[in-house]
Amino acid sequence: MSLIDGILLTLLNTVVCLVLPKLLSIIFITKKNQINQEEPQITIPASEPSPEIPSFS
Repeated sequence: MSLIDGILLTLLNTVVCLVLPKLLSIIFITKKNQINQEEPQITIPASEPSPEIPSFS
């Protein structure tokens, strides 16, 4: 392997290491947004606070 091959492989590896995480984050964000849009919004009614204090003794 010559010096030029080593330099080209190093440059290729650098580009892949810089670009791949950004692409993966974009893909996962869009998939997460699609999943969140498909799920129905569930609202849980708030229960009324009870004035009693529980006893643990």
